[in-house]
Amino acid sequence: MNNELVKKIVLPLLVLVVILGVWIVIADYIEDFPTPADVYTAAFGGVNADGETIKGVLADPFYVANEDDKGIFWQILNSLERVFAGFLIAVIVGVPLGLLIGMSKNASYAFDPFIQIFKPVSPLAWLPLLLYIFQDINMTAISTIFVTSIWPIIINTALGVKSVSEDYLNVAKVLRFSPVEKVFQIILPVAVPYIFTGMRLSLGIAWLVIVAAEMLTGGIGIGFWIWDEYNNLNYPNIIIGIIVVGIIGYLLDLVMGKIADFFDYRKKGRA
Repeated sequence: MNNELVKKIVLPLLVLVVILGVWIVIADYIEDFPTPADVYTAAFGGVNADGETIKGVLADPFYVANEDDKGIFWQILNSLERVFAGFLIAVIVGVPLGLLIGMSKNASYAFDPFIQIFKPVSPLAWLPLLLYIFQDINMTAISTIFVTSIWPIIINTALGVKSVSEDYLNVAKVLRFSPVEKVFQIILPVAVPYIFTGMRLSLGIAWLVIVAAEMLTGGIGIGFWIWDEYNNLNYPNIIIGIIVVGIIGYLLDLVMGKIADFFDYRKKGRA
């Protein structure tokens, strides 16, 4: 077996053992803090420390008791629908705006101060205002994702445009390309890797934001589910929710990274 592959398997397992050890120590010191065994039972079912039979959260993730009581699969699905809605709007608005900023110094001067001001604003700061505007849970969550995830797309798209060689732009002038031809034949082929990098960062932010947004707005979704479990004192389920959110975030980043690599001519050239 390849030595590098062994390291990729063994080293994470060693870190996992350390994490579990620290977790057990914390559970010993904090009263009622769930142990790894408690979380496993809450996830997959079994008998807990009090002798009660537990039906695991992951044992039946597809159940639907009523509109407000659904399995964790439906919670994740609802969150993903909001995430991709806000993310797609950010892409539709952010890519053209980034192209404009990258191609025009005047546009860069006009928009850059506002990008720098609004980029660091926390999603929690936007929530009350957007909730007041839309008076709707879904629209509030989607608009919050849009407002907070658009900046990496704009910034990376503009960076991609500015990375286009001056020689290419001179060729476009010689051939008398129209602005549209220049964008599609000269700028986009170079800027696409940067655009997808921005989209990858944006999707990660969108998934991060949805959990906080749903905790405050309520409704169906993994964020609200975690907050509801806290209100019900189901601490093992909170940890399950954290792990699920992390895994989904990892998978989204992995898929988006593969897509970005596919369109990155620089990596294809090295290959």
